[in-house]
Amino acid sequence: MSTLATQTRKTYMGLLARARPQRLEQLLPDLPAHDWLRRPVIGTTMVRGRIGATGAPFNLGEMTVTRCALRLTDGTVGHAYVQGRDQGHATRAAIVDALMQSDAAVQVDATILAPLRAEEAATRNSRAEKAAATKVEFFTMVRGED
Repeated sequence: MSTLATQTRKTYMGLLARARPQRLEQLLPDLPAHDWLRRPVIGTTMVRGRIGATGAPFNLGEMTVTRCALRLTDGTVGHAYVQGRDQGHATRAAIVDALMQSDAAVQVDATILAPLRAEEAATRNSRAEKAAATKVEFFTMVRGED
């Protein structure tokens, strides 16, 4: 496993899970040959939360997820869990996971993950700018009575 893949697996798996399925399909239109270890399966998972991020955990509710596992022809295994019911999204995410564990990691990072990171950052910045436009600053003027 390459150093790039080892250091950033959690980061890129989250990025792939958050990516729009259509965009991931544009970036990876042709799927490499692979064998299924677990075909895409749709299920649910319990989402837990904490009040104020520090309180006791509680069950917030269930959400739909799709998971799969596959093996590329070189033996590299990829896994994916994505929100929703899109089996193609889970398949492509698992393929990218497997490719990131191979010698192709640098190329995959540059051609697939870098554009997704840039688009996510742009979306985040746009939301932050919209929120900043509605920010109200409160200040107190010194009245000189002291």
